[in-house]
Formats: sequence, C-alpha cells, structure tokens
Amino acid sequence: MVEDCVFCKIVNGEIPLEFLYDSDNFIVINDAHPQTEGHCLIISKKHYATLLDLPNTLGSELVLIAKKQGLRLIKEKKATGFNFDQNNFSSAGQVVSHLHFHIIPRK
Repeated sequence: MVEDCVFCKIVNGEIPLEFLYDSDNFIVINDAHPQTEGHCLIISKKHYATLLDLPNTLGSELVLIAKKQGLRLIKEKKATGFNFDQNNFSSAGQVVSHLHFHIIPRK
C-alpha cells in the first residue's frame, strides 16, 4: 500500500465504496467521473504503478474479469460494445499511478 494513493485507500477500506466485483487480486468499482453510464474500473489490490509491474501470473485473471464486466455492461446497460482502456505513465495520460483499467460501455 502506498500512503497517499487513492486506489490503495479504496482497496484498504479507508474510502468506502461499493465494489461491483471483488477477488483476491482485483476489485471493480464505478468510475467517479464516468464517460458513459456504467463506466467502471478494474483496480489491482496490490499497488502496481503500471502494467509493466503486474506479475504475468495475474494476466489471465485480469482478462477474465474484463470479459465478465464487459458482458455485464452489455446485459445491464444495453451496451452494444465497450472499450477496455489503460494508460501507463503520465505522458500516456495516466493520472493515478496505481494500475487500473477502464471499461467504458458504448452504444
């Protein structure tokens, strides 16, 4: 955990939020500033700054969660598609230096 990291605080329960999904390694929450209705985030429970820091062993779990959440958005939000986005380092648009992925439903 990194003391001043907002996502570490969410994972640790210091900032109470409803988890849409919770596993040993990841949580899913609604985005605080959604681009579309249903926009959510997959966040690693351990503090990894970028995708380059994520252990390879967690890749398949991450993909399964992304697929489940994408299907959930298609069903619940009547989306016809979705974006699965992730930024690495500030030059690429990463605002919070804690690994997270955006799932943005589209119609």
